[in-house]
Amino acid sequence: MDINYELYKVFYYVATSLSFSEASKQLFISQSAVSQSIKTLEKKLDQPLFIRSTKKVQLTPAGKVLLKHIEPAMNLIQRGESQLLDSGSLGLGQLHIGASDTICRYFLVPYLKQFHKKFPNVPIKVTNATSLSCVDLLDQGKVDLIVTNFPNSNLNHSYIQNTDVFIANPAYFNLKQQEIPFEELKQYPILMLDRKSTTSQFLHNLFLQHQLELIPQIELSSNDLLIDLARIGLGIAFIPDYCLSRESKDLFIVKTKEKLPSRQMVAAINPTLPVSQSTEEFLKLLPTI
Repeated sequence: MDINYELYKVFYYVATSLSFSEASKQLFISQSAVSQSIKTLEKKLDQPLFIRSTKKVQLTPAGKVLLKHIEPAMNLIQRGESQLLDSGSLGLGQLHIGASDTICRYFLVPYLKQFHKKFPNVPIKVTNATSLSCVDLLDQGKVDLIVTNFPNSNLNHSYIQNTDVFIANPAYFNLKQQEIPFEELKQYPILMLDRKSTTSQFLHNLFLQHQLELIPQIELSSNDLLIDLARIGLGIAFIPDYCLSRESKDLFIVKTKEKLPSRQMVAAINPTLPVSQSTEEFLKLLPTI
């Protein structure tokens, strides 16, 4: 089917803004031109893409399906344009990484520093998202690569190995010289990341493997907050070991009778998309295992 790219472009802007008027502003064309383009596309595809009303615009089921395919294509085109424009003046195109705030702060910062020192004129953009959401960013072509916790969905390029740990303040929990089984540990207030995180899923699954149900006292979206709350004695926090700094002398690692399996972080690219030179250079800096 021969459909003009401009029709899909108009569809993308209307679908992502759910507004004909907003799409016309972004495209610098009249609202009537936007409406006509959508009507033409719907006629060519022989099905409605939007539900129109006086107050709002909604995607039809067909429109939602089409957006899933159009959005990655638009992102890929925009990334290609950016890389060409940036490379013309800077030598390398922009580096765009998706990662959680924890991985960015505690793991990526030294490598971002190295990359910036080596290529000071290359723009670096970091999008914070949960490890699970990072996969969606990669699939949609919104980022060049992601660094995320493993296990995750169909990711390649494994890198640094890490272990998760339970931490507590000895002033509130007299457990420093003990080795505690999970059965006893779950009686204490457990502080952990919320269910949307792979770290939370990992710990819940680990307890289920031992026929135990884990009911956390507090669930948050920040490891930094978990550390702060453990420091003031609100409970025993579960965090990646690389989050512990030298300044955490008022905290200790709670030893468990059951072994906590090691995990990995992975840096992943989308194998269906071209890899930018900036991405290749950054991947060279990461420590492989």
